[in-house]
Formats: sequence, C-alpha cells, structure tokens
Amino acid sequence: MDTEPMKNEKNTATPAEHQTITDNFVVLDQHIKRGEQIINTLTLRKPSSGELRGLHLLDLLQFDVAATIKILPRISQPTITEPEAAGMDPADLLACGQVIAGFLLQKRAKAAASLIA
Repeated sequence: MDTEPMKNEKNTATPAEHQTITDNFVVLDQHIKRGEQIINTLTLRKPSSGELRGLHLLDLLQFDVAATIKILPRISQPTITEPEAAGMDPADLLACGQVIAGFLLQKRAKAAASLIA
C-alpha cells in the first residue's frame, strides 16, 4: 500500500521534470512571447572571450542586471533580444545569471567548490 502514493506522485510530474536538465538549461517561470512563438526554456552556452567584449567579468559574477541583459542575446538558444531579456521575470534573469557565473569558473574552481559545499 505504501507504493501506491509514490506511483501517483510520479505520474503528476510536469513535462519539464522529465527533460534532461543540464547545467546550461534554464526553465523559465514566466515565458517570453515573440509573436506566435512562446519561449519556455533557454539553453545558454559558454561565451567566448570576444562575446564578453564591453562587459566586466566582475559584473557578471555579481549578477549585475545590465551585464546579464547584455550577454543573454549573445549566448542564448533560442536567441532572445536585449528588450526581451530586459522584460524577463527577475527570478528567470537570476537563474540565467547563475548559469553565466558558472561559465566563468575554471574546472578546478568548480571541483573545489563542490568538495567544500
């Protein structure tokens, strides 16, 4: 009898929970609407040094709103515009900022942080 509630709980999972979540995948709480297209998720890729031109790395590490809005169109898939990034829900913008900050750490630093945390 104890297994029945567990089966029911598994069946109530949302589609987003069934997707393979990677470190660079952000499920948006508030979708972005572009004409008829609705964007529910963003996949962010690690920016190249050239794509960081005009930005301060420290601003990205401190989750600076302006810097995050500026970099998102350069690294998001599907590509979003700066005005779309500026109109994002703050929680979604923060989630993107966390992914971006993670891109700026070396693998050694990520491994060390995992051991400490």
